[in-house]
Amino acid sequence: MEPSRTDNNVTPLRGIDGGPAPRTPPRNLEAEQALLGAILMNNRAYERVSEFLRPEQFSDPANGKIYQAMARLIDANQIADVVTLKALFERDQELSDIGGIGYLARLAGSAITIVNAEDYGRTIHDAHIRRQLIDVGEQMVNHAYGADMELSGVDQIEKSEQQLFDLASVGQAEGGFKPIETALKTAIGMAEAAFKRAGHVVGVTTGFRDLDARLGGLHPSDLIVLAGRPAMGKTALATNIAYNAARARLERGDEEGAVVGFFSLEMSSEQLATRLLAERAEIASDRIRRGAISHEEFPRVVQAAQELHRLPLHIDDTPALTVSALRTRARRLKRQRGLGLIIIDYLQLAQAGKASRSENRVQEISEITRGLKSLAKELNVPVIALSQLSRAVEQREDKRPQLADLRESGSIEQDADVVMFIYRHEYYLQREEPQKRADESDEKFNDRVERWQQRAEEAHNRAEVIIGKQRHGPTGTVNLFFDGNFTKFADLADEGRLPEQH
Repeated sequence: MEPSRTDNNVTPLRGIDGGPAPRTPPRNLEAEQALLGAILMNNRAYERVSEFLRPEQFSDPANGKIYQAMARLIDANQIADVVTLKALFERDQELSDIGGIGYLARLAGSAITIVNAEDYGRTIHDAHIRRQLIDVGEQMVNHAYGADMELSGVDQIEKSEQQLFDLASVGQAEGGFKPIETALKTAIGMAEAAFKRAGHVVGVTTGFRDLDARLGGLHPSDLIVLAGRPAMGKTALATNIAYNAARARLERGDEEGAVVGFFSLEMSSEQLATRLLAERAEIASDRIRRGAISHEEFPRVVQAAQELHRLPLHIDDTPALTVSALRTRARRLKRQRGLGLIIIDYLQLAQAGKASRSENRVQEISEITRGLKSLAKELNVPVIALSQLSRAVEQREDKRPQLADLRESGSIEQDADVVMFIYRHEYYLQREEPQKRADESDEKFNDRVERWQQRAEEAHNRAEVIIGKQRHGPTGTVNLFFDGNFTKFADLADEGRLPEQH
C-alpha cells in the first residue's frame, strides 16, 4: 500500500504510533554557540546585539546564562573571557552538565570572526519570536476551550491582539543616539514640505486657516488637549476637524490630510454621523433625527451622505475603553487602513485599565494622559483628547478657561504638547438677559437692554479657541464662526465679518 500523501504530494512525517510526528519549536543552537564564541573572542561583538537580544531569548537556557554573565561583565567594563567566566561554571550545576569550562574553551576556539555576530543575533531573536508565536497560539486555543466565565470571547480576542502587538514590538524599538545631521535632515524636510504647502502646515490640517497658521497643523506624536465646559462645542469642533482632515486626505491624498480614527466614548456612532450630516447638509440635526425634512431638503441630505460615505473616517463608539484597548484598536486600524489622526471624546470617560484601576481619580486621569502621549509617539500621529473642565470656571466673572482649570485633572497640562480651550461668550450672554428691577426706571432698564443686545450681537455665532499651551509655538486666541443649529465651525471672513449663511 502506498503511503498517504498530502495535497502537495509530500509524505507527512509519522510518529512511533503511526500518528503525526511531534514538531519541535524553532531553535538554532549553532547560531547561539557561534555568537557566544564571537563575544568570547572579541567583546565588541556584544555591542552589535546588546540592544535587541536578551538572555531569555536563547533556546538553550545554559547559553542564555553564559550570555547574561558576559553581558554583566562587559557592562561593568570588565573583560568577558574563559578565565573571568570560570567561577560561574564552577558554581552552576547546569553549566557543569554541558561540559564545564571545556564548553567555554570549545566556544572560544571555534569562533573565527565577529563580522557575522549581528546576523547570529538576528537568527536567535527570530527563532525566539517564532516560539513566542507558538505559545500565543496555544494560549488562544486553551482559553477558547476553557470555561472561564470572567473572560468573554471578545476579551480573549483583545488580549490575544495585545499579546501579538507586544510581540511585534520586541526588538523593533532600537533607539540610541542619532547624529545631529540626521535630526537636521528630518527637520529641514518637514520645513520644506510645509513651505511648499499653501497653508504652510507641518502636520495634519485642522481645516481652519487661522488655527492652522497658529499651530502649523497637528504635529505627529503630539498630544493635543481640547478642553471646555459643557455646551461650548468641544465635540462639534472635534468632528469638524475630523471631517476636514479626512476630506483633505480624500481630495489631495497628501500628508496634510489623514485617515482619522474617532473614539466616541460618549455619543453613539449614529449620533456622530447625524451631526456630520447636519453640518454638511446645513439642516438642524434634531430635524434629521426626527425625519422632519422637506422634499426640497432631502436631496441635500442624500448628497451629504454620499460625500461622507467616501471619507477615510472611522468611528469606534465602544464605551469606557481602557487605554490598552484603545491602543490595540488604533494599532489595528493603522495596520489595516493607515492612520494619521486619533480623536478621543472624551478622556474622562476612558479607563486607565483593570490592573491599574485606582480609587484616586486624579491619579487615574494622569495614567490615561501618559498612555495617550505614549500612543501618539508610538504610532507617530497626533492625538486629540477632549477634556471637561471643573465648575470653578462658572464662579468667575470672566469665564474664559485658563490652564489653572486643568490642575484638578492631574498631569493633563504636563503631558499635553498643546492645550486648547473652546469658549463661546454668546452662550453665557443668552443666560444674562436683563430683567427689570423694581426700583429701576424705564430709561435705565432700556439702556441696560441696549448694551446687552449690542454685546450679544457682537458675540453672535462667534467662538474662541484659546491656545493656552503650545510647545512648538506661541499661545493666543483664534476666533471662529460657529452655527449651533448645524454644529458647524468655519473661518471668519478676512474683513472680520461672519461668513454668509445659506
